[in-house]
Order: sequence, then structure tokens, then C-alpha cells
Amino acid sequence: MNSRKEELEKFRKLNGPLIDVRSPGEYYKGHMPNSINIPLFDNEERSIVGTVYKNYGRQEAVIKGLEFLSIKIENIINKLFEVINDHQLTSHNSQFSDPTLKIYCARGGMRSQSICWLLEKYNHKSVTLKNGYKSYRKWTLDSFNKKWKIVVMGGKTGTGKTKILKLLRDNNYQIIDLEGLASHRGSTFGGLGMKAQPSNEQFENTIAEELKGFIKNKKIFVEAESANIGKCKIPHEFFSQMKTADRIEIIKSESNRLEELIKTYSIFEEKDLIEAVLRIKKRLGPQRTTIAIESIKNKDWKSVCKSVLEYYDKCYDYEKTGANNIKTLDMTDIFDDQTTLRLIKEYMKS
Repeated sequence: MNSRKEELEKFRKLNGPLIDVRSPGEYYKGHMPNSINIPLFDNEERSIVGTVYKNYGRQEAVIKGLEFLSIKIENIINKLFEVINDHQLTSHNSQFSDPTLKIYCARGGMRSQSICWLLEKYNHKSVTLKNGYKSYRKWTLDSFNKKWKIVVMGGKTGTGKTKILKLLRDNNYQIIDLEGLASHRGSTFGGLGMKAQPSNEQFENTIAEELKGFIKNKKIFVEAESANIGKCKIPHEFFSQMKTADRIEIIKSESNRLEELIKTYSIFEEKDLIEAVLRIKKRLGPQRTTIAIESIKNKDWKSVCKSVLEYYDKCYDYEKTGANNIKTLDMTDIFDDQTTLRLIKEYMKS
């Protein structure tokens, strides 16, 4: 087990571009960070090769794969050379001017090995990852089984928890911005202004990468979340630790919270905001839904936010049920960074 971990670390530390030769679909589902996808087969070709393997065996599958590869090999070689040239141009150290291409596929099999063989014919150094992406995924999942010193940053909608987390990061605290990694704020309005969400598997990979860079016995601050952030699910083992972690509950006045929500959501398109309200119309009820939609059309942002605030407060109170070790921190009318940091430090000492 340790040898696999050591092999992965050795592979990662090598200087040179990281190339994922799996299909685009496999790459989207999950990949190593900073890897470049140069697929041997597209999604349909991979499916066909797999079917041939299942029905006729390995030899026939290899022949079918070579048939697909023969008509695109020149294009693949050109892409590999482009990656090498780009790396050489951006490398400021002559020691790294001759990179080792790090190649991986699903299990360290024929796809990655064939690319290494090909690069060898052109006198380019390359290495494959033993057990491929499967090895990396095992490392990712193992990361969540470790015991982490988590502090959860709680507080109702509009208390500025995400801003506080970013302030802590800027001041060298260890934080994981789960909503940032998930590209979603965790509510019906959560996807507004955000890029497309990653796959759940890639979400897990990015959390593991964040943890990799942390000092294990130091506190890690995260925002209080439900298990799902949009379509992304927080890894079960990590979420279990969040539920039993120490918790800072940020308190702010309703006027402060409304001001924060207005700044956040008033910039979005009317149709997007109305669609977000309609997604929760059953929970809001007809009266509050009507008020919210009419207020959006009239750009009455205070009424919009007030109409949904009660709903979100009820959801938050439910999610908080069972949380332990809660300490409240009243941040009403506190907007400057230095005071915020001072209060957090005082909490840490208490």
C-alpha cells in the first residue's frame, strides 16, 4: 500500500507536463490536477473497443484500437510536441528544458504504455503511472479517512461567511472553500454567476488536493454546508468530521444580512432570478413566491431578499440540528478586515 503511494508521489514530483490519454468522458468524470487531455480514443471509439474486448477478447480489441489509432496518430504526435514545446518555452530553468512527459491512463495499461513507446522513438523521455488514474483515486479517497482538525464557520444566509474564509486564507490560515470548489453557493440561487459545476468525482479530487498542502495538526476552516452543494456531494468521511467539529456561529443583524444579499444578487438578470425563485415555489408558498417575483420585476431588492430570508433561515436551523461545540461570534456592523481577524483570533484563544 505504501509503495503505491510512494510511486504516485515520485511520479507527481517529476518535472514535465502531465498527460491524460483517456477518453474525454473519462477525463471529465475525474482527472489529476493540471493534466492535459490528449485522448487516444474518443468516447464512441472507447465504447466500441470495450465491446469488442467483451465479445471477442483482447487480441481483437487491440486490433480495433490500432485501426482507430492509425488514422489519428500524426495528430496525437503533433499535440504531444506542442505540449513539449510549450513547456520548454515557459521553463525559466535550463535544467528543466528537457522535460519528462508524465503519462497516465485508467490503469497504467496499453494506452499510456503505447504513448511512451511512441515518444521513445522520437527520443523524448516519458514515464507511465503504475496503476494509472486508479492509483490517484485511491489516494484521493484515502485522504478523507485521515483525522483533520476542522473548524466549521456557520451562520445564516447573508452573514458573510465566504468573505471571512477568503480573509482567513489571505492571512495564511488553512481554509477549504467548498462552495468555490463546487462552483455553487449551495442554494437555489447558488449557481448564478458561477461557472459550470465539476463532476462529483473531480470535486472530491480538488478537496483532496487542498488537504495535501495543509499542515495536519493545524486548524482547517470550512463553511457550514449541507451534504450536497448543487450537484456536488461532500465526501461522506469528511462531512462526518464536519458534523462533529468545533463550530463558530457568525451572528449579524437582519439589516446587515439584507445588505449583503442585495449586493450579491441584485447584479443578476431578471429571468435568472425568477427561475431561481420558481424552483422553490412549493416551499416558499404562493404568497411569498408572488411577492418575490413582483419585487424582482420592480427591482425592489430589499423585498426580494426579505421574502426568501425566512425560508432559508428555517432550512439553516434544520441543518444545524445536532451540531456540537458551538461558539457564537457577533459580527453585527463589523465590516473591516482587521476587526474581523482580531475577533477570530480571540475565538481561537478561548
